Amino acid sequence: MPLTGCDLFDRDDQPTPPPPDPLRPMVDESLALAAAYRASAIAHPELADRLNPIAETHTTHATELARVIGVTVPSAASAAPTSAPAADPNGARAALRALEKTAQQSATAACAAAPAERAALLGSIVAARATHQEALK
Repeated sequence: MPLTGCDLFDRDDQPTPPPPDPLRPMVDESLALAAAYRASAIAHPELADRLNPIAETHTTHATELARVIGVTVPSAASAAPTSAPAADPNGARAALRALEKTAQQSATAACAAAPAERAALLGSIVAARATHQEALK
């Protein structure tokens, strides 16, 4: 009597790739924020001294997050802002504050869901984003 129904040799032993790290969106968000600040600094040179350090902070956050999750961060120059800067400096600052507020909320949610070894990094990003909002007033 032949053997049937045995799938011992029919298994697919190809490993499935792991899902993306939940912090990957934080890397992308930090890069997008840095790009938005740089674009606004170019559009409004009178704000550059105020905006460029914040852009660098976001780039540093992206770099550290990428290190933690084991990915390579693209160059800051390759990140493009999602929208053009506002035509006037006050509008640019208001738009950046709105971006920071949204980003702070996403960082807060990521921090609350993160394991303890990642919470300190995410907490510092939340605090920085809150500080950036105040610096833009």
